Amino acid sequence: MKKSRNILHLPEDLVVEILSRVPAVSLARLRSTSKAWNVLIKDGRLATEHYGNAPKHSLIIMLIAFRVYLVSVDLHQVYNNKVKVASQFSLKDPLYDSFKEVDICNIFHCDGLLLCTTVDNRLVVWNPCSGEVKWIQPRRSNERFTIFALSKSSSNKYKILRINQTLEYGVTSWKILLDWEIYDFTINSWRVVGKLTNSWFIPNMNERGTSVNGNAYWLANSKDLTNMDFLLGFDFSSERFTSVSLPWDDHLPYYHLIALSVTREDQKLCIIASQVMQSSSRDVWIATKIESSTGAASWAKFLSLRLVNKPFYFASGMNFLVEEEDKVLVCRGKMDGVSTCFLHVVGEDNKCIQVDHHDPESTCSLVVSYVPTLVQIQQGS
Repeated sequence: MKKSRNILHLPEDLVVEILSRVPAVSLARLRSTSKAWNVLIKDGRLATEHYGNAPKHSLIIMLIAFRVYLVSVDLHQVYNNKVKVASQFSLKDPLYDSFKEVDICNIFHCDGLLLCTTVDNRLVVWNPCSGEVKWIQPRRSNERFTIFALSKSSSNKYKILRINQTLEYGVTSWKILLDWEIYDFTINSWRVVGKLTNSWFIPNMNERGTSVNGNAYWLANSKDLTNMDFLLGFDFSSERFTSVSLPWDDHLPYYHLIALSVTREDQKLCIIASQVMQSSSRDVWIATKIESSTGAASWAKFLSLRLVNKPFYFASGMNFLVEEEDKVLVCRGKMDGVSTCFLHVVGEDNKCIQVDHHDPESTCSLVVSYVPTLVQIQQGS
């Protein structure tokens, strides 16, 4: 070990070994201390070691007034039924200057990477902890019913899925034209995968899907007389869509799908559904197993809630999180109106913990489970 100007210099291999065991959020704070630290944290070798060694601690991301905020909710240390927002992630806009923030309207999370769509219809992949950013040039302009997802194949190659839905109306009927394409990070290019006239569609309110084990999932609707809702999956290895079986497929009563999300710690797929004849009740189901190729799934009922005259709101699509250990849900606050009540923690006793923010004029539009990592965005050769 060398010593120069009273600063201890450790061998680089030892530094990488030490830092690979430090939580990603803690390392993110070191990026601003020096250029050397910033370069090291972005180094591919550290990112690989860190992904295998560092503890995976799930936090919460909220999208408030087009900005990304990080929240840590410890349900065992909540005072006065309020939790403060911890910090804000900063994404600068390269089209203007280094001081202007990007306005983000949607987020899709996978392995610590955030796929963000912007207010001005741009697409960016961003690791807030390492600071790495990659702006994605679309093959064509975004359309009204464009949906994006980020996940990875069985060979750990990250991909972006873009689904383009076009509704064509006739005099007495309508049809859905669907095409989908994949962005390949290894060649920095889009490729068309499929195109068809479809029997299903993803409603605009359900465009926020979720990624679990190399698949993406959404709540979708069948284009038939029943307009039945179902769980749609996309396998990023085979690049195929599939319909995922639901816990009530083989028996009554019939349920209505309301929302989709994941458990916070181990990232299992979960859904909220209501029985048709019991609109005030909500059942939460967790998928214990899903076969990617067939969509066959096993489910376990996690929680049942009664929502008569309760102030919280389960948004359509993905907007709640499941805490298995404490047997509660974390969901966003009011659907509309100005409120400082951003999150609710809801259990069988229906108690709520409010999460306040410093700006009383803003509202929370999105709640996402976030596991910080230093994983790198794959660059083309």
